[in-house]
Amino acid sequence: MSREPKPRHVDELVAAARALGNEVEGLKFAAPVTHVYNPLDYAWAGHEAYIRAFGGGPRRVIFLGMNPGPWGMAQTGVPFGEVNAVRDWMKLRAEIHKPRIEHPRRLVLGLDCPRCEISGQRLWGLFAQRFGEAPQFFKEHFVINYCPLAFMEESGLNRTPDKLPKAEVAPLFAACDRHFKRVIDVLKPEWVIGVGGFAMKRAQEILGPDGAKIGTIPHPSPANPAANRNWAEAATEALRKLQVWK
Repeated sequence: MSREPKPRHVDELVAAARALGNEVEGLKFAAPVTHVYNPLDYAWAGHEAYIRAFGGGPRRVIFLGMNPGPWGMAQTGVPFGEVNAVRDWMKLRAEIHKPRIEHPRRLVLGLDCPRCEISGQRLWGLFAQRFGEAPQFFKEHFVINYCPLAFMEESGLNRTPDKLPKAEVAPLFAACDRHFKRVIDVLKPEWVIGVGGFAMKRAQEILGPDGAKIGTIPHPSPANPAANRNWAEAATEALRKLQVWK
């Protein structure tokens, strides 16, 4: 079976992402959340460029993240989109606009952002080390986020979706679930690998026992103490134990 991207599959992924972005745009979130960034709106050009460059079907492995980081996808529109990985390894270029209400401590500078998203640096760095050029990785793999929104408190602190009240989570997760199912239908993966426990649990709940095989790797965030002790080796070993990688 050919794994080369097919325009129809790419168009379906683009349409699914656009629908998700529109669905979550009108959702409301209360304090302590003060700012919500939707990269599928202001950074749409970056996200679409990512899908059109590397999307398609099928893909053997999907890596599923939680939601955008302030210096990653929030800047570039690409999941775990650390600027150097997006610009220099994926060789993507896109005009990134500003969120409607910008946090003064989390300015969006697009591909000119000087800050490094450590999670993205570690994740894409592992893939670059193992596969070399980006197209080699994307022949069998793709990376998406479960939730497209980034949530920030007044201090600039990042608030993850699992910390939101249940009343706010219900419509958000319903939209995210629908998008994830559409991606699965298009890419038909053998494996879904949660980047961290939250993503793995969402995949398990959505797909159930009859869907793709599900596993996890440690989250590469510096907030995860274990990730600061040779994360790449731990992630590789987890994938080898699952027999996702040899």
